[in-house]
Amino acid sequence: MVAFKVIGVERGGWAVLHVSGELDLVTSPVLRQRVHDEVAEGRHSLVLDLSEVHFCDSSGVGVLIASRRLIRSCRGRLRLILPARGAEEHSHVNRVLGALGVRRLFDVYGDVPAAVDDGTEPLSA
Repeated sequence: MVAFKVIGVERGGWAVLHVSGELDLVTSPVLRQRVHDEVAEGRHSLVLDLSEVHFCDSSGVGVLIASRRLIRSCRGRLRLILPARGAEEHSHVNRVLGALGVRRLFDVYGDVPAAVDDGTEPLSA
């Protein structure tokens, strides 16, 4: 069993949450709470680094969509990090988001430096 972890850091005015493990029915409330905590502390520019998430079910997708809604309600910005080559590099989250037709809702970047740089364009859907 892979341990689920969420580690937060500040990077260039962005709150970055590095998520690893499986994002599922059991673990998704942990990520939901961390996102809410960041917003409650006034951090409205948020990067979710999902490059180390090996599995994501519908409850995980639900947390991502709810996070997007929450950040947008604060006029904030949410960016996701998936491996730059997406499904070609076996990014489970990228495949799930694409299969459900919600990948286009998110600004996706290949790594943290690109995500926190306002001059970098997101990867195409």
